[in-house]
Amino acid sequence: MKVASWNINSLRKRQDRLFEWLEQTKPDVVCLQETKCPDEQFPELALQAAGYCSAYHGEKSYNGVAILSKTGPDEMRASLCDEVDDPQARVISAKIDNVRIYSIYAPNGQAVGSPAFEYKLQWYRRLRDCLTKANDVDLIVCGDFNVAPEDIDTHDPQLWRGAIMCSDDERAAFQQVCDIGLIDTLRLHHHEPGMFTWWDYRMLSFQKNRGLRIDAVLASKLLAGKCTAAGIDRDLRKGKDPSDHAPIWAEFAI
Repeated sequence: MKVASWNINSLRKRQDRLFEWLEQTKPDVVCLQETKCPDEQFPELALQAAGYCSAYHGEKSYNGVAILSKTGPDEMRASLCDEVDDPQARVISAKIDNVRIYSIYAPNGQAVGSPAFEYKLQWYRRLRDCLTKANDVDLIVCGDFNVAPEDIDTHDPQLWRGAIMCSDDERAAFQQVCDIGLIDTLRLHHHEPGMFTWWDYRMLSFQKNRGLRIDAVLASKLLAGKCTAAGIDRDLRKGKDPSDHAPIWAEFAI
C-alpha cells in the first residue's frame, strides 16, 4: 500500500496537476489538505473515473481535507471525536483495508503567542486525545502538520529557532501526538538534511531549497515496521503555478 499526503493549496486550481500525478505515481491512498473546495464542488465523479473513491470535508476558500483511495472507504468521520463545534474543515478519517487513515490540516498559528497560536496548541491537544481514544491497531495519520519537528527539517535552524512552525511549544505538541505510538515514516528511511515539503513562493525559496518539512505520514508501530520506503515528490513543486507544498509518501508491505 502506497500512501501519499499533499497540501494541494486549492484543488480546483490544481486539479490537472493532481490527475497527472495520480496517473504517474499510482498511490493507493492520497490524503489532501487545503482543498479550498466546498463539498458540492468536489470532483468526485472525475476521480471515480480515474479509479479513486473519495471522502471529503470542505469549505469555501479555506482549509478542506480529503482522502482518495482505490478501495472504497468505510466508517468515515469528518471531525475530531470530541464533538467540539469547530467550523474549520481540518480533519477527515476513514477505514481503508482495515487501516484507519486520517487526513489532517493543522492550524498555522500565525505568530507565537497570538490567539491563533493558542488555538493551534489546543487543536493539537484535541487531536492527540482523539487519536488516543480511537485505539486503532493499524493507524496512519497524514497531513500538513504546520510544524517542522526537528532542526533537520529546516533549511536554517538558527533562523527558524523559536519562530512559528518551529517553536518549542509546537514541536512539543507534535511530539506528544507521536508519543501515543506513531512513527514518522520519512525518518525511518532518510536522515539526510535538505528534505523539505514546503517552500515559500517568495525570494526564490524553492530554487535555493530554503524550505521546511512540515508534512508527514505517521504510522502506528506495527505498520511502521512494515514501511518499506518513503520519500517526497519534490518535482511536483516545479513548473507553472505549483502548490507551495510537495507530496510526501510512504509504502507499506500490507
